Amino acid sequence: MNWYSTDNRSLHVPLSDIPEVAYAEFHDELAARLARPQYHVAHYFALPAGDRMRFFCLLLDDARSRVLIASHATEYYDDGALPSLTALHPQMHPFERDIAERYGIRFDAMPWPKPLRFPADGYDRRSSIDNYPFYTMEGRSLHEVNVGPIHAGIIEPGAFRFICNGEQVLHLEIALGYQHRGAEAEFAATENRLRQACLAETVAGDSAVAHASAFAAAVERLAGFRAPERLETERGIALELERMAMQIADTGALSMDVGYQLGQVACEALRTMTINTTQAWCGNRFGKGLVRPGGTDHPLDAGTAGTIRRNVREIARRYDEVRRDIKSSPSLLARFEQCGIVPREEMLRIGGVGQAARASGLARDVRASHPWGIYAETLRHEPIVRTQGDVMARLMVRCREVLQSAAYIDRLLDAWERQTPPAVPQPDYTAPLVAEALSFGLVEGWRGETCHVAVTDAAGRIAACRIKDPSLHNWLALALAVRGEGISDFPICNKSFNLSYCGHDL
Repeated sequence: MNWYSTDNRSLHVPLSDIPEVAYAEFHDELAARLARPQYHVAHYFALPAGDRMRFFCLLLDDARSRVLIASHATEYYDDGALPSLTALHPQMHPFERDIAERYGIRFDAMPWPKPLRFPADGYDRRSSIDNYPFYTMEGRSLHEVNVGPIHAGIIEPGAFRFICNGEQVLHLEIALGYQHRGAEAEFAATENRLRQACLAETVAGDSAVAHASAFAAAVERLAGFRAPERLETERGIALELERMAMQIADTGALSMDVGYQLGQVACEALRTMTINTTQAWCGNRFGKGLVRPGGTDHPLDAGTAGTIRRNVREIARRYDEVRRDIKSSPSLLARFEQCGIVPREEMLRIGGVGQAARASGLARDVRASHPWGIYAETLRHEPIVRTQGDVMARLMVRCREVLQSAAYIDRLLDAWERQTPPAVPQPDYTAPLVAEALSFGLVEGWRGETCHVAVTDAAGRIAACRIKDPSLHNWLALALAVRGEGISDFPICNKSFNLSYCGHDL
């Protein structure tokens, strides 16, 4: 089977150049590739094309830094079922569930045929959270514990149903996205490029820079725009600042959940210092407005660069003290070590990404495997990996990544000072996009692999935008992590992943 082979730095792909094969051939080829650890799926989705449904798959070859693209099609009103890939590779479950929910496509032998998001315009209008088919178990010693449907802390929709034997969790089922914001549809509903960029920032508010960067990359490739070195450097600094802020925040949240007040208040102060540094740069603590297609409205200047350098060095120095205190706290270690273990083999099966995967020994990091921008030119990223796969390992990956990001920012500021200082371009919201093409933006956000795919129509208008937040796969990792644990350990397992509700609800 032929795949269109590209990388994370190339421009758009004409739709006519993407191979279209029979589903049987696609199924067998993808099943064989996914059996090898070097491959995982960045995105798999379907789009109506006249009286047909065309399916697109973006497969990542982590060993060769290649992005492989292929497609297959079926008649829109075909009543037949497609053999499920989830039955062989569980990482495919969110993609097949999404396709089934949107368009009524059936996947034969699908082991998890449940709604993913409950879209308002979904194929089955009767499906709702009220009739969600939660898994059940029978037994006189078993009981259920329901959490939600509105999360008490962040006020977002998330239904958690535990099946327990006493205090021990036997099974956790997580149902998300039944409010369904319809974010993806909004990209196609407007031709206003600025509005689209603002939408990208709101996919997951704590990952505004990551999602804005992925969307900007997808649009710029459709416009034939290659960001100048200075702009790429500034975007890299913003991305690493976001990583520092959120990993520090999670360190504080984990400390709070076990009553380690020193770690909590120290990290709250350091996180505030980090996001205030971003605010001093662009006027928004979460970096909204900083990344735009074709340029930026907030170019770095010498004064801001000096502020970033001073603050980041001080944050790293103080955070390293917190990290050492955490590692020397017996009561904290007793709660975090050997708790919420997800083995590497399970992370591989479910397609886990980000620091959660790296804490389980799966060195999956787009900055290293599919570099772009400054990660391909200025930096040579080495992923931080732990093998224990427990809460402590996920925390330690965070700790080391904060310090690594601080060092990267220092190096990027050095590079920025050496670069020729022509004016960084302002955003371009009117650049024409190539017609009937597909492009993608693939970025390693602080949670992990973030992917935006844009498809244009015959007029060069964005006809569809498909987004994958890293939480899409890792929610299942959380469900696996709590099996066999006491239900009182759920909060620290949950915080050790800190996944996005709104990033799932597209």
